[in-house]
Amino acid sequence: MKKINFIKNTISVSLLLIFSLMLNSCDEGGNPDPGKTNTGQFAGDWIINLTDSDGNPVVEHALHSTYNTSANDNTMWIDDHENGYYIKCKFTINNDGTFSATDSENILDSGTVTITEGKIEKNGAVTPGGHTVDKISFRAHYSYDAPGYDILYEGYKRTGFLEDE
Repeated sequence: MKKINFIKNTISVSLLLIFSLMLNSCDEGGNPDPGKTNTGQFAGDWIINLTDSDGNPVVEHALHSTYNTSANDNTMWIDDHENGYYIKCKFTINNDGTFSATDSENILDSGTVTITEGKIEKNGAVTPGGHTVDKISFRAHYSYDAPGYDILYEGYKRTGFLEDE
């Protein structure tokens, strides 16, 4: 009988200990809010059409991404994941959504990229599926292209809906 009581007491104490540990392990401690990045409102995936400065289509419906740099300041990356005219470079963005870059190193290709007339407009585009989303547009000049030959980018923020892809 003493052996059964000993086992019951051991099980009870073990369960009590496990329960106490579980309650204490749920404490988040400190400030659980991770905060936001400085450029988070402009980050995302974009469906972009590219034309050259003569008005000729270069690439249609290319997926691009914009995201913050590790510096978490007012610089961002534009990256086409090798879906367009091969661009992955940093640019500087302002609070109003305007952005630019001067001779920014192009990680995906040789040379540099200069971005002008950059703008992200809140609710500035309507997707093929009829959704109102942000619009992105800019002009890029690649250092290996002839002077005056630019690529014009214009697109909308990706929704994830099939009809907008």
